[in-house]
Amino acid sequence: MPSGVYSSSEDLRAQNTFDEFFQPVKPTLGQIVRQKLNEGRKVTCRLLGVILEESSPEELQTKATVRPSVLDVLLEITKFCDLYLMERVIDDESEKNVLLALENAGIFTSGGLVKDKVLFCSTENGRTSFVRQLEPDWHIDTNPEIVSQLARFIKYQLHVSPVKTEWTTGKVLSSPSLEKFFGITIREKIYLFQNL
Repeated sequence: MPSGVYSSSEDLRAQNTFDEFFQPVKPTLGQIVRQKLNEGRKVTCRLLGVILEESSPEELQTKATVRPSVLDVLLEITKFCDLYLMERVIDDESEKNVLLALENAGIFTSGGLVKDKVLFCSTENGRTSFVRQLEPDWHIDTNPEIVSQLARFIKYQLHVSPVKTEWTTGKVLSSPSLEKFFGITIREKIYLFQNL
């Protein structure tokens, strides 16, 4: 073969090397979290329906279950933000169930969350008061009434609901789940898990 002429296998190998080297870099979950939260430093988040599988305070009287799909996102948020979790509960047993579920999920040991930042109240208005006093950059909630009440006080909010809600203010975003807001799908969770 004359010099300067490459065989097709050499061309293919060179193209593959080029393609591998110049593949678009997929952002890390941490980069996605920081970008989506617009560098917000303080986040408040409801537990029911967002972090926990349960959807009512009555269910918490018997058990609390952390949604496995939200763990990675939650741990990334704690790396970059001051995170407060909050919920309305009926009794002390419910509080114990929630704290135990969070502890068993490793949220207190592997993340930056401490038990003192898990807040409990007896009314929905109590949660609204917590949020207003903490003055977060972001609040995450499932209750549209609370989201609406807080809209004029909080810079950004995420309304978590299976039904997409159209908000008149651009400060309120909507998503079916916390992890979907950050673009995490089941396929990506498997990829993240396999590449740990």
